[in-house]
Amino acid sequence: MSRARIVPWLSLTLRSACSLCRAGFMEGQPQRPTGPVSMENGTVLCGEKRPPEATETTVTEGAARIAFPSANEVFYNPVQEFNRDLTCAVITEFARIQLRAKGIQIKVPGEKDVQKVVVDLSEQEEDKTELKEGANVAPADQPQTASVGEICEEGLRVLEGLAASGLRSIRFAGEVPGLQSVVANDASARAVDLIHHNVQLNKVAHLVRPSQADARMLMYQHQRVSERFDVIDLDPYGSPAPFLDAAVQAVSEGGLLCVTCTDMAVLAGNSGETCYSKYGAMALKSRACHEMALRIVLHSLDLRANCYQRFVVPLLSISADFYVRVFVRVFTGQAKVKASASKQALVFQCVGCGTFHLQQLGKTSGASGGRVKFSAASGPPVAPECEHCGQRHQLGGPLWAEPIHDLDFVGRVLEAVNANPSRFHTSERIRGVLSVVTEELPDVPLYYTLDQLSSTIHCSTPSLLQLRSALLHAGFRVSLSHACKNAVKTDAPASVLWDIMRCWEKECPVKRERLSETSPAFRILSVEPRLQANFTIRDDANPSSRQRGLKRFQANPEANWGPRPRARPGSKTVGGAMEHRRRLLQNKRKEPAEDPAQRAARLKTFPCKRFKEGTCPLGDQCCYSHRSPTPKATAEATCTDCPQTSNQNPPGPGATAAPGVD
Repeated sequence: MSRARIVPWLSLTLRSACSLCRAGFMEGQPQRPTGPVSMENGTVLCGEKRPPEATETTVTEGAARIAFPSANEVFYNPVQEFNRDLTCAVITEFARIQLRAKGIQIKVPGEKDVQKVVVDLSEQEEDKTELKEGANVAPADQPQTASVGEICEEGLRVLEGLAASGLRSIRFAGEVPGLQSVVANDASARAVDLIHHNVQLNKVAHLVRPSQADARMLMYQHQRVSERFDVIDLDPYGSPAPFLDAAVQAVSEGGLLCVTCTDMAVLAGNSGETCYSKYGAMALKSRACHEMALRIVLHSLDLRANCYQRFVVPLLSISADFYVRVFVRVFTGQAKVKASASKQALVFQCVGCGTFHLQQLGKTSGASGGRVKFSAASGPPVAPECEHCGQRHQLGGPLWAEPIHDLDFVGRVLEAVNANPSRFHTSERIRGVLSVVTEELPDVPLYYTLDQLSSTIHCSTPSLLQLRSALLHAGFRVSLSHACKNAVKTDAPASVLWDIMRCWEKECPVKRERLSETSPAFRILSVEPRLQANFTIRDDANPSSRQRGLKRFQANPEANWGPRPRARPGSKTVGGAMEHRRRLLQNKRKEPAEDPAQRAARLKTFPCKRFKEGTCPLGDQCCYSHRSPTPKATAEATCTDCPQTSNQNPPGPGATAAPGVD
């Protein structure tokens, strides 16, 4: 080989070797954003500005301070602060339960230090328990504590599968004690770049590890028992259905799975076939659609977990604003999985009066030797036509028919929030919602609404206290629901509810002659009530949360409230220009408002029908024309249009115009 060829070959070989060595060295290093202004730790060089296209907005929420681009390149919704606050409260209590079994106590800022109180009391009784001077308590005798912002070696491993700006993960690191690590994952390179920046901004790099990967692949890679996460949080834009299968496999035994669904149009019954394709259940249009959405999500989670001999136990299920949020624990057990069929039910709902009945898919019964026998349920519980109004039934589900809350766990969270109200910005709303949750009947699925019952029979609406009192006087239980302000959740059968409404109609009669004989109202009111309702107000009819004036059902928190548009690279900046554009495009399919003068002139071109009949009393004030053309004027108008008469001279000044012609 000639010398001229050897030199370039050696140069290329050495360059390739250097590149391989550099790549091998970087494999063990954490990912960092690339760019001309980035340092090795992912932060921006001091004194240098970011490029103009990376204009940022800084937001402070909880203990986190987040910078995110003003353009909609990374998703952020300030309305979901309640969601994030509630998640921090739930994970804190979950960590308290999990670490207490390991002898570790968590220390939350703002809570009273119980250990310190015990020490103070012991100092007051020095005469009884005197300690030798210089004696120290053995480290093994002191309870281990886990504080916020510190790594707990036996703590929880948390995964946020769709982190976006990393706000939620950073808040976990800065507000939840007892954590070992937090993985903030996102598939977007721009989002991971932003997570790196925010992690360094909040100084939580020792706890939060950014990751760029598909959330499903990341969870599938952690199926081993030793690699599973103790907490998995999924808050996607839209439906979480694509991530549920991987999530139920990647969460540890007894771990916590937090799932948010914002596709409420699908879950609320607007598209039943789409709901079936995503969650394996048919959603119905119902007044109880929000609780039905929660139960459909729980059914979908349990169904996917059953494929791997696992099952879910709901801790808390919330319907708030434009989304639903569920917190469940995942366990493994073949015997418990067999009982899952008896926890699901189909819904038969009348299209006329809205009465619903549940039909469980399975049945459990006791057998000899303390064994449990599983069998298929018998049904259906209804006739082809509704017994109250004669209309047909719709079939929905299957959905979760067991309790959707663990009241003991909810009580722990509520007690912690009450003891430390300054911890969260939305503590007042968390207290109100959780208080209503603790008042719900746990064993009664779905509910009716006050306006639904009264509008069905076209009568005036009784007050909520009157209807609740009537049910309590009849010997049944009744409660509200956090999912609907006018909800009536009761264990009374539908026949009792309609008897109470018949008695109410007798006090506020309906004009029967206006009702159609085939309408649900006519058929329901044509039956005499077998129960005499008592509408006297009872003291226990008014729930405690209502008496205390808690913030149970929040109004719209801000203008243009609701789900935000999906994050897209290169999207337009959200500012004054965008708001102006939105106002311009509002009602763009509607015709613009007509000028009143133009409208009056247009209506004058139409003849008045009452004037032709001689019955119009308005005279000249009528908006329509009162001029009736005569046959002579009609003939002249016809000749004017004729080509042979187009050259005729117009009438002179002294000529008299025909009546009705200008």
